Amino acid sequence: MAGIYIHIPFCKQACFYCDFHFSTSLKKKDALILALVEELEIQKKELANYTVETIYFGGGTPSLLSNAELEVLIAAVYANYKVIENPEITLEANPDDLTANRIMALADSSINRLSIGIQSFFEDDLKSMNRAHNADEAKRCLEVATRYFDNITIDLIYGIPNMSLQKWDANLEQAFNFGVSHISSYALTVEPKTALDAFVKKGAFPPIDEDLALQHFNHLVKRTEAVGFVHYEISNFGKPHYFSKHNTSYWQGKPYLGIGPSAHSFLGNERRWNVSNNTKYIEAIENEILPITSEILSREDQFNEYVMTGLRTIWGVSLNRVEADFGPDFLQHLNTLSQVFINDGLLCVLDEFDDSNTLMQRLTATQKGKFLIDGIASELFMI
Repeated sequence: MAGIYIHIPFCKQACFYCDFHFSTSLKKKDALILALVEELEIQKKELANYTVETIYFGGGTPSLLSNAELEVLIAAVYANYKVIENPEITLEANPDDLTANRIMALADSSINRLSIGIQSFFEDDLKSMNRAHNADEAKRCLEVATRYFDNITIDLIYGIPNMSLQKWDANLEQAFNFGVSHISSYALTVEPKTALDAFVKKGAFPPIDEDLALQHFNHLVKRTEAVGFVHYEISNFGKPHYFSKHNTSYWQGKPYLGIGPSAHSFLGNERRWNVSNNTKYIEAIENEILPITSEILSREDQFNEYVMTGLRTIWGVSLNRVEADFGPDFLQHLNTLSQVFINDGLLCVLDEFDDSNTLMQRLTATQKGKFLIDGIASELFMI
């Protein structure tokens, strides 16, 4: 099984915290769509031996495309790849694009999962982040979307400076009241060369408070668990049977193909990424050239990536798999370096038995260690 990610690099305006590739000009939209269709055809050989189970429209703001334009891209996937009978097809969307009519039209399309960029239900938060939608639009779109879509995830941002715990809890309560089945929640971070980075340096925006972010994170974990969500990845919380199939494939090391400017692909032991420039991308594809950079992952790279992704999930890092796939030296390395974090109560080893009564051991993060897991994982890398 494999997934296809299609990057739509357009936004109405730039969120202050965002460092993804996008353009606020739609002048090249038609040419870009033609290039995406062409790239899907050029790249089809890469997944010739796989069946596609997920299609994900990310961005940027994919909901800026019309339903007809989205269907053109979906049809191109079906024309060039083997696709399972009922694939998960996700559309990232902003609330201001999700009018009642648009939602009803999407419900009649091939799209069966919405990822809605709510970020906050409070007007002051949205303005401080320069979001294109307002609080009323956030609520109105969910009122309609939850009537027409069973599978909806929303994004929420925590760790916003000066956001009280009560305000963060109100955001969560609002999400629960709408009955969404999945929440992706991230701490506000200051990425280099973003507008937010400039504002913080100038003193126009408060610096990030890590203690506040931790308080929000712990509250998020507690509240979602209480209403039946499973914390299956550090930033992702889903009701049973509503985990993101597409994103889970990333974390479990399945192959995926990235289409569009700046899109990344993972094909066995090779990583690829397209040029992050709309004009250069379109011109290259028009000349039937793939504007990609690639790298072959060493065994150390593959081990480090497995440790990083595994520790972020409820499935953890299988010590049995480490020994089988990488060898006893890698297992000894991991056992030795992880011991200090086990002693500190940040990691733990879970013992389980499979159907043949073989002991299976998993290295996982404890609740105390989850918020720190990226830093912990990097300390376990094979350099």
